[in-house]
Amino acid sequence: MARPVLHIGNKRYSSWSLRAWLVLRKAGIAFDEAMVPLHGADLKQRLSALSPGHTVPVLEWQGGVFWDSLAIAEWAAEHTPALWPEDRQQRAMARSAVAKMHSGFFALRDQCGMDLGRTPKAIGLNEATRADIAAVQALWNDVASVDGPFLFGPWTIADAFFTPVADRFRAYDIPLHASAQTYCDALLSDKDFLDWRADALLERMPYPGITDE
Repeated sequence: MARPVLHIGNKRYSSWSLRAWLVLRKAGIAFDEAMVPLHGADLKQRLSALSPGHTVPVLEWQGGVFWDSLAIAEWAAEHTPALWPEDRQQRAMARSAVAKMHSGFFALRDQCGMDLGRTPKAIGLNEATRADIAAVQALWNDVASVDGPFLFGPWTIADAFFTPVADRFRAYDIPLHASAQTYCDALLSDKDFLDWRADALLERMPYPGITDE
């Protein structure tokens, strides 16, 4: 397989880039990184030149480009099926959880943007954000496995999609139920996440001017 290139945004702020990057690392797929700083007057033009999606992450492979973190995750799972649970029912539940994260929790995402360098500090959360926080914890409780530290036992794509949420809870000092906090601790102590975070803390770039997908 030719070596793909993953185009990502700022590691400190780009939550969707983190998700795709984690999936590729866990899949054992060798890939190159290309940074797209998410600021500057020409940002939209640079993103448009990468793919029709006009967002990051973007995976470039064998002359084609694939955008959106979920599409990239599914591409990786075709090469490494263990990225999804083996059991069919569990696999469907994992996909449901990922789809919910991919298309929801907008209040949490808007008010508590990912910032891996943020010193934990509480803010005044609005009602919609509080509702999202409760909904995330309820979802985790509903699907949680007893067979390992992650949602479905072994690490899966679902854990990639909730890793940025775990860091949002850390960064904004959001109190959680004990089981939710244990899960967040597992996500934030994962070696691959720590590798990404170490790079993020070295960045000295402005806050991005556009959201990612």
